[in-house]
Amino acid sequence: MNGLSSSLVRIAPAGDSALVAEFPQRIDPEINQRALSLASRLRAEWGAILRDVVIGYCTVTVYFDPRQVDARWLEGEVRSAAAESEGSAPPAANVVEVPVCYDPDLGLDLDDVAAFGSCSVDDVIELHTSRAYRVYMVGFIPGFAYLAEVDPRIARPRRTTPRTTVPSGSVAIAGGQTGVYPKVTPGGWNIIGRTPLKPYDPRRDDPFLFKVGDDVRFSRMSRDEFERSGG
Repeated sequence: MNGLSSSLVRIAPAGDSALVAEFPQRIDPEINQRALSLASRLRAEWGAILRDVVIGYCTVTVYFDPRQVDARWLEGEVRSAAAESEGSAPPAANVVEVPVCYDPDLGLDLDDVAAFGSCSVDDVIELHTSRAYRVYMVGFIPGFAYLAEVDPRIARPRRTTPRTTVPSGSVAIAGGQTGVYPKVTPGGWNIIGRTPLKPYDPRRDDPFLFKVGDDVRFSRMSRDEFERSGG
């Protein structure tokens, strides 16, 4: 992909206290890296006067206090930071290893995902564990990371009827995305297993397990290993 295709598209207001910097609207690691680089530069340069800087798949939303920060000035700074960050070499990705128990009792939708892919449950597990997934964004609830891209053969769309309760640690697929539910919550993704790891734990020095730009790799663990690990 050339540099032009990942360049900033526009900056638009989101109310009177936020600006959204938009890159080309698609799931793409280079575009997401541009968003990450822009966010990092803004935090380093103007973090003291900004309320928050939030990364999306292909956007950066900059929150500010309009009583303290002039929106037109900030827009200029965002454009400058985007231009300066273009072409910079990305740092080596942090790799997060996530063990998963794909037991049928925990992977409630494994059979449905296998049927979608016209393959076996073992094939689903093999395909899910055979690649690294980039953390594109974190949201929905604290610690929920949107990871992509899932092999098209098992990229089953969201369930037509969401569950009212999804167990904490559930590993799931929705279309080209996969993720781990950090807490008990409603959800419509296809559950294929469960991990004993906690994506969000406020008792840790760093509460968040996943960060934008990380690579996540899933590995298979037995039910006994899962139970021994406190799952």
